[in-house]
Amino acid sequence: MPLEIGTNWAGNLTYGAERIVAPTTVDEVREALAGASQVRAVGSRHSFNTIADTSGLLLATSGLAAAPVIDERAGTVTVGAGMRYGELGAALQQKGWALANLASLPHISVAGAIATGTHGSGDRVPSLAAAVAGLELVTANGDVVTLRRGDIDFNAAVVSLGALGIVTSVTLDIEPTFEVSQHVYESLALERVLDSFDAITSLGYSVSMFTTWRDPQTIDQVWVKRRTDADAPAPAELLGARPATVARHPLPGISAEFCTAQLGEPGAWVDRLPHFRLDFTPSNGDELQTEYLVPRARIGEALDVMREMAPRVAPLLQVNEIRTVPADELWLSPSNGHDVVGLHLTWLPAQSEVERLLVELEERLLPLGARPHWGKLFAADSPALHEAYPKLADFRGVAERYDPRGVFRNDFLRRVFGG
Repeated sequence: MPLEIGTNWAGNLTYGAERIVAPTTVDEVREALAGASQVRAVGSRHSFNTIADTSGLLLATSGLAAAPVIDERAGTVTVGAGMRYGELGAALQQKGWALANLASLPHISVAGAIATGTHGSGDRVPSLAAAVAGLELVTANGDVVTLRRGDIDFNAAVVSLGALGIVTSVTLDIEPTFEVSQHVYESLALERVLDSFDAITSLGYSVSMFTTWRDPQTIDQVWVKRRTDADAPAPAELLGARPATVARHPLPGISAEFCTAQLGEPGAWVDRLPHFRLDFTPSNGDELQTEYLVPRARIGEALDVMREMAPRVAPLLQVNEIRTVPADELWLSPSNGHDVVGLHLTWLPAQSEVERLLVELEERLLPLGARPHWGKLFAADSPALHEAYPKLADFRGVAERYDPRGVFRNDFLRRVFGG
């Protein structure tokens, strides 16, 4: 049965490709690339902008889902680029292993998440991309390139925006499995967050705060995910916020049936680090997403901006998640060079209104050093992106070396690179 070119997950973008293929081997990838003039890879379709769009060939990585191969001595696992994190996590758990971190959704593909700089949460837990120990990619001329941590192009190639080639497999750091318990606290005063931000985010292995900004003085929920083998017991209260007595969904008034277990019930890392269960699609796609990664040192200023803009933000917003990510050395990672705090905004599906608001938000947040997430909606143009991502000009040089004919260049990359 032929694949449909179709839309992205949210349905706000219909791909403009002439055709789509889903290779299952490296040789099939090379065959698909032979003679193609314009190609982009697409994973689980969870990007909200045109990063994976093309007027030529769309190459779906879903067939590149080779079973995980664990190297216990090296402490790594090698997996097909198209495998979803939840499926990889289940396979690792069966063998007694774990990834250090997962994103909110376990439904996203490994290579797609890494290429866009997607992350989880935690003061001391690196992003998904920072767990990459090696990767294999096929360039436009059919060469198979393997890069490992420490190689000259490695830090450029991990968060690659799909600009260097088709990633076919990824090697990730792993560690022995561990258990996590999850506690939710409700109604935390924003002033307490501003005064005690470090104390709050260090309460667990992974901490997320959620607010709708309908009450600009209150953070609605704080989700604390604790490692049962390492973290201190969950506090009876959190700076005046009380523990939830029933399971909660991040969105007010929505059933928590498909969220991962809360109320302190311990469980495997793969069943607690995401907010949602793998066997459930967390929404019908009726949403848009934006994220700005703000230098941790300036989070107070950024939250002041959000509070001041709450009357404009709240009518279009479903929820704002606030979470921390430590620094790494990957060139286009949102946390390159310094610790960051993600302001993740889930919007109502009102794209034109959201896009107009993003211009105003970025006028306030980008001067604080905020970096837009590559897979979400943002308004920034090339000069602003070059300022936010200091290695972007160097990355463009690497992209031109790997892909001199511009086979993987699309409108999104032309917008990013400029010129």
